[in-house]
Amino acid sequence: MTDTIVVGAGIAGLVAARELVLLGHTVRVLEASDRAGGQIAAATVDGVRIDLGAEAFATRGGLVRDYLERLGLADRIESPLDAPAWLCTPENDLVPLPAVSLLGIPSAPLAADVVRVVGRRGAWRAQLDALLPGPIGSRMTTVGGVVRRRMGAAVLERLVAPVVEGIHSVHPDQLPLTSVPGLRHHLLRENSLARAVMRMRIDAPAGSLVARIDGGMTTLVDALLAELDRFGVAIDYGVRVIAAHPDHVVVAGDGGDEHVISGRVLVAAPGIVANEHGETGGTTQTHLVTLVLAADGPYRDALVTAPRGTGVLVARGSTVQARALTHATAKWPGLRERAAGREIVRLSYEQPVDVEQARRDASVLLGVSIPADSIEHVETVSWNRAQRITVDNELPLIGEQVAGTGLAAVIAHAVDTAHEFGAPTDNAPPSNEQKESAA
Repeated sequence: MTDTIVVGAGIAGLVAARELVLLGHTVRVLEASDRAGGQIAAATVDGVRIDLGAEAFATRGGLVRDYLERLGLADRIESPLDAPAWLCTPENDLVPLPAVSLLGIPSAPLAADVVRVVGRRGAWRAQLDALLPGPIGSRMTTVGGVVRRRMGAAVLERLVAPVVEGIHSVHPDQLPLTSVPGLRHHLLRENSLARAVMRMRIDAPAGSLVARIDGGMTTLVDALLAELDRFGVAIDYGVRVIAAHPDHVVVAGDGGDEHVISGRVLVAAPGIVANEHGETGGTTQTHLVTLVLAADGPYRDALVTAPRGTGVLVARGSTVQARALTHATAKWPGLRERAAGREIVRLSYEQPVDVEQARRDASVLLGVSIPADSIEHVETVSWNRAQRITVDNELPLIGEQVAGTGLAAVIAHAVDTAHEFGAPTDNAPPSNEQKESAA
């Protein structure tokens, strides 16, 4: 079959390359940077691998779990500490997120933990959700649109927005409703957004909403690279594609030269494929600061008991600059064991900050004093998150730019697109899998 070129060695590109080679294609992957994995990256500090990008995946639907099983990683899946995340309100109050919620959407709007965040007026407005017919708001295309219509602005801005921004790095008004599979279905079925959340949480109780790979998410990258190496797939690093077409790509060479590489093309990198208006989509930046704290600091006893659960999400209006904090050694038991008494916390920002700002924010959000000399190691990384774009183009595009955020969405879209793109034609020779099936 015709050689296939995959542009981009992020997770979408690696997954698609694996599926295509299993369909019988000869695959070549072109990557502009010097490494694979995209927004999955790690650093090793004194033998401990620390995620610097994506640290977990959503388990709803079981898609990622099934894919990890195919890669032989099922026994490496780790569930988080069964404890709630906390919220820093605009008034700098630190409170646990509502006990039963989904992306901050409460299942019991009049519960005390909801009233404490949104106020009594906001809670009563949210309670009106129970009186509205199910179809009200169901045609909204974003999470923000549905929540605002059903439960009002207070729940949206004070509860849902901090959670969505902390997880997806966008406001709920920019998060497609399809990013929460089943929410529209259960809204129509239960005739209430709150009851829809309750039903979805019953189907996926606390502790199973997210998971990670023990040893770090880059374990997935390593497994995919090993698979591609086994199949003889070439990954060319430092190759910058400046234009892509269905049957070839144009690559920047040394000294401003350009050259062409021929083959059927699948694009797994943002900024290359344009929509009908000539737009390739923008990006949003997320800045992550990871602090490794000494084991003998004055905060030790407090942090071992995880005073803020698995982390803190920050509402807009707070004096804290961070948008979210993850107490990684509290959230992931396997990481705590490997950290040998040290504490690892990660803060995310919209703008770059220095270590001193991160230290102050961590002290406020965790409710403990973190002296500057207790910080043993710092890792700072910035990510450009591709904004979604609708493309009607004969050149197939995969990745979060079209699939949305989250490993489940990216993998599912990459697999489906690769199978549609790489399906044998009537006059093409059968793949090895087809031969085995026929035998």
